[in-house]
Amino acid sequence: MPPTFTPYRPGTPRPNTSHTRVEEELHEVAGIDYDRVIIKRNPSVPVLYEEALTHEMGTVISSAGALCSYSGKKTGRSPKDKRIVEEESSGNDIWWGPVNTKISERVFLINRERAVDYLNTTERLYVFDGYAGWDPKYRKKIRVVASRAYHILFMHNMLIRPTDEELEDFGTPDFTIYNAGSFPANRYTTGMTSTTSVAINFKRSEMVILGSEYAGEMKKGVFTVMHYLMPKAGVLSLHSSANEGPNGDVSLFFGLSGTGKTTLSADPHRKLIGDDEHCWSDTGIFNIEGGCYAKCIDLSAEKEPDIFNAIRFGAVLENVVLDEDSRVVEYADDSLTENTRCAYPIDFIPNAKIPCIGGHPKNIILLTCDAFGVLPPVSKLTSAQVMYHFISGYTTKIPGTEDGVVEPQATFSACFGAPFLVLHPQKYASMLAEKIHSHSADAWLINTGWVGGKAGTAK
Repeated sequence: MPPTFTPYRPGTPRPNTSHTRVEEELHEVAGIDYDRVIIKRNPSVPVLYEEALTHEMGTVISSAGALCSYSGKKTGRSPKDKRIVEEESSGNDIWWGPVNTKISERVFLINRERAVDYLNTTERLYVFDGYAGWDPKYRKKIRVVASRAYHILFMHNMLIRPTDEELEDFGTPDFTIYNAGSFPANRYTTGMTSTTSVAINFKRSEMVILGSEYAGEMKKGVFTVMHYLMPKAGVLSLHSSANEGPNGDVSLFFGLSGTGKTTLSADPHRKLIGDDEHCWSDTGIFNIEGGCYAKCIDLSAEKEPDIFNAIRFGAVLENVVLDEDSRVVEYADDSLTENTRCAYPIDFIPNAKIPCIGGHPKNIILLTCDAFGVLPPVSKLTSAQVMYHFISGYTTKIPGTEDGVVEPQATFSACFGAPFLVLHPQKYASMLAEKIHSHSADAWLINTGWVGGKAGTAK
């Protein structure tokens, strides 16, 4: 008997003519060729494992069950390659300068076209639709389009996962990320300084990634978008972790990457609200993310049991080294990068508070990793000192946190998160001052670095 179906060969038009609503949207909005490329929306975790293991070279499963993936040449963020489009709807609000470098709408569209052209050459694309922000009043619908299953599993963990009913009624996203990080930017394009480009267009509500497969670019891209949108809604966006005590007392931990936000907020005696990105509204604190992104260098079950035990099936390990036979992760091995990372859903932490929402903070804790032995271990701050330290944001960049950082570098990062600020720092600082005053929060400065001397010689 002749076959009852027409075999499909990758690279040739698919025989069916019916398309999903999401396929139609991607075709209409971005020009994705849905007749050539297989598009999988919100695949399950097992499916993403299978896709990554089948199609992404070097991907393996750790002995604990985590998916181990590799981001290629880029093993950290590339802040010098971040660009924001200068256009009439947002141009007067943005804090232009070294953090937020301008590009024209035309250059953005050139990069966007390059990204879409690349995505159309792949055999399969993955889409994840999720939310940023646990408070339903302020949450934003985020769509991620990528050619790597590991990137989609990463964002499945880091965004807030919709229920089946929410996914069915998701509608048009508030912001879309096109991740073509496997393909380089054209460095001869006006305004490009390398083959990496991370560009945000607030007018189009789009982000385009070229030339970097480091998953953290997507996470911090969403954070940057929220830093723009939330203050406009009267909500303070913060680079902080948060947890809640048994009496409902909330603590906020401010700090740059590598200062201890994730570690200190994962307290077994307190409920975890979130490890990195929060908003402070008129009703209290809410987490932006649906997961945690923890540094793994020198990780152990003894020092950080909650994080260690969260690394299991469903988690993504990024750029770690494993024993070839046992697949046991060598957490002390930094031969690939010191910036080894793990992304896992926040409910992998046993004492996570779901939904990730809390009341107004009782304690504001500013963390700084001082590698030069200048600051004392703990200081209680006056309101004036809080504003000074928040605006100046002194810390030390440690190796691995950013691409190219190989030794400690003193830095001053406004609001303990200048790389992600969009508006002028004074906007966030004045909002924080008003919040602290209104809710009588205590403030502390804690040094999570070294005391009594420089790094390498002191404790």
